[in-house]
Amino acid sequence: MAEYLVREGRWALWLVCGCYLVVVYITSRGLIAAPRYRMLQARIHDCRARADVCAAGPGGRSAALGAVTERLDRLERNGQVAWRLLPHRWVVAIPLSKLASAWRVLHEAESQLLRLEEPGEITLRVHALRLRLASEPDPALRPLAAELAPRPGDAAAERALLIAVTEQLSRQEDEAFEREYELQRIALWLALTGLGAVLLIGLVLDHRLSLLLGGLGGFLSPLIGVMRAQRPASWGVLVLAPVGGALAAPGGLLLVRMLADPELNLLGQVFLDNSWGASARPIALAIALLFGFSGTLFSRLALAATGQLMPVAGRAAPRSGIPAQPPAPSAPPGPTGRRIP
Repeated sequence: MAEYLVREGRWALWLVCGCYLVVVYITSRGLIAAPRYRMLQARIHDCRARADVCAAGPGGRSAALGAVTERLDRLERNGQVAWRLLPHRWVVAIPLSKLASAWRVLHEAESQLLRLEEPGEITLRVHALRLRLASEPDPALRPLAAELAPRPGDAAAERALLIAVTEQLSRQEDEAFEREYELQRIALWLALTGLGAVLLIGLVLDHRLSLLLGGLGGFLSPLIGVMRAQRPASWGVLVLAPVGGALAAPGGLLLVRMLADPELNLLGQVFLDNSWGASARPIALAIALLFGFSGTLFSRLALAATGQLMPVAGRAAPRSGIPAQPPAPSAPPGPTGRRIP
């Protein structure tokens, strides 16, 4: 099987791209959303417990509690937020858009519960929220802690402030996560589009080995960065890096071939013989691996190529419709042999 894959490189490329497509799907539908989904489930259970406490209190709130309970039931229904193979068991898919919408519904249900809880519970929640805001590293949240100063004898104002501050924090949280989800969706779309470009280049231009080694370099780059703890890892970077590395490899070989051309002669004969036209040679494969590993290398080489093209464009023929100026005739020589100005 391995010899067959080595001999038939296009099938190896199809296999690698298909496996990576499965990885992208699992990442988009599970790994990214799973932590927030688990937190959502825990908050739903907490809201149910609070609703049960409110139901055990004085009457007259059954309609509001019924509305809150119905929203919580809808969030836990199969297919509303996540598709499950079995109820309350293995999660198959969690779309990010549905998860963001579910968090907004949950925050609204929590706000409704604040309007129904007893004054003693409200006072306790005000103290807990004030302590949490005072310990936040973000200085923009500290004025909200000052707004929650104790107001003895004014339970209505205390409840109104708690609801307002909680809704403000929930709105900020929802907007932050929706921006993050949007960036991740863009990264996933670019990864899927890039996989199609990888297949097209590999099948049409016969650069399968350089594509595979470029993808390997793109995978090694964030891997080494995470191991050295140089920068925090992002799901978008982890998903896009192998695809971007695979696409940068043949592009880098083409740039090397242009800069090593005898008319420019910036890189020498070695790179001319081991670049675009000979992508299966060891030096060309090593170059493809380096381009996949370092996006900075590709950017610098592209800038160098752009710097070489600009003087050539400046020396191009004049634009159509504007005749070139003929050279001025030289003055005839004077009697003494000197030219008359």
